[in-house]
Amino acid sequence: MNRTEDMVADLPLTLVDEHAHAWSPKAARARFRDGLTGPTAGVAAGHTQVNLISVPADWAYDMLLFCQRNPKPCPVLDVTDAGSWGTVLADGADLRTDLPRYRVWRDGELVDEPTDVRAHWRRDLVSFLIGCSFTFEWALAEAGVPIRHVEQGRNVPMYVTDRQCRPAGRLHGPMVVSMRPVPPQHLAAAIRESSLLPAVHGSPVHCGDPSGLGIGDLGRPDFGDAVDAAPDDIPVFWACGVTPQAAVMASRPPFAITHAPGQMFLTDARDEQYRVA
Repeated sequence: MNRTEDMVADLPLTLVDEHAHAWSPKAARARFRDGLTGPTAGVAAGHTQVNLISVPADWAYDMLLFCQRNPKPCPVLDVTDAGSWGTVLADGADLRTDLPRYRVWRDGELVDEPTDVRAHWRRDLVSFLIGCSFTFEWALAEAGVPIRHVEQGRNVPMYVTDRQCRPAGRLHGPMVVSMRPVPPQHLAAAIRESSLLPAVHGSPVHCGDPSGLGIGDLGRPDFGDAVDAAPDDIPVFWACGVTPQAAVMASRPPFAITHAPGQMFLTDARDEQYRVA
C-alpha cells in the first residue's frame, strides 16, 4: 500500500446525518466547518454541489486551459481571484473551512487530508469550482432511477480510466469516472435526464462493460466505495470532477488543494439553474 492509500485507509469516516437532505446549504457548510465529514450525496437536496481544486497562480492558466479542453470531466462553474476564499456561488462561505474534508498535495503527492486548510492556504492560490454529478441525481431520482450509493449510505464509486484527457500546458492525466448501477428499464431516463445538465458532466461517457474504459474490477474503485448492484443492473459511467486530482498526480505541480473525493462544496445555487431544458 502506498502513502496515499495509507492515509485514506486511516481516516475515520462520519456518515452525514440521515436528515441532511433537508438542510440548507448554509447549515450544511456550518456543520462541515464544525468538523462533520462524510460523503455529501443527497445533502441539501436541490442545491448544486461542486468539486474544488486550488492551484498557485502560475499554474492557473494551465488549469483553466485543461478544463476548457476537457469540459466533460471539468465543467467550470466559478474561478476565484488569487488568494480569495470566497465564491459567488455561496454568499459568505469560506472555501478553506466549509468542505467536509480536503486533500493537500505537494509535488503530486498527497501529504494531508484535513477538515480545514487555513494552515495550508497561500495568497497566490486560484480556486476552480467544477460541476459535480451529485447535482443531477435529483433529476435521476425524480425520473425513478434508483441511486444505489445513496440507498446504501456509501460514497459513489470512482475509477481512473485508460482514456487520456487532452493535455494543456504542463497538465495531463487520465479521465476519472463515477459509476452508478442502473436497471435496464431506467437506462434511457438516466441518459436523458443527465444530458440536460451539461454543466455538471451531462450524459454518460460509457454504459456497460467496464473494460471499455480500462476498468478491471468494479469492486475495487480508485476513490469512494464499492456499491452493491442488482443482478440485472447496467454499470453507467459519468465523467467525474476528480479528474483534476488525477492530473495533479500525473503532472506533479508543486502545490495544490482539492476536495476529498465525494465530499463536496455545497453552493447556494439551485440544481435547476443548470438544466438546459
